[in-house]
Amino acid sequence: MQVLVLSHPLASAAAIATIDVYKSEQLFERAASMSQYFEDAAHSLKGLPFVKDVRNLGLVCGIELEPVPGKPTARAFDVFLKCFEEKGVLIRTTGDIIALSPPLIIEKSQIDQIFGTIGDILKAQKVALEAVPA
Repeated sequence: MQVLVLSHPLASAAAIATIDVYKSEQLFERAASMSQYFEDAAHSLKGLPFVKDVRNLGLVCGIELEPVPGKPTARAFDVFLKCFEEKGVLIRTTGDIIALSPPLIIEKSQIDQIFGTIGDILKAQKVALEAVPA
């Protein structure tokens, strides 16, 4: 595959250097070797409260949550806040979808931490919702 780059020579040199690092540190191979573990962890969230769907490709994942009626994005944003404020885990949301794309150097323990934290928070949201009088 050939790519024509019409930009500054310094930007081209930086891109080539980045590709060289990816190759020398075997980051693509490492990501491929971690993808099944990441997928299994992601799909372990299926069946948890508020999880509508889990989709992934390699180390990229989307966890679709059921929206709070009349408050689009509120559920995912609440998970985002609790992940960061209570557990120090930074996730990204778009609408009511938790979007994950960790660095290619991620370790299994970090994958466990991310999905364990999200799972714990979703379970806690369900308990908190059930505690509210109807």
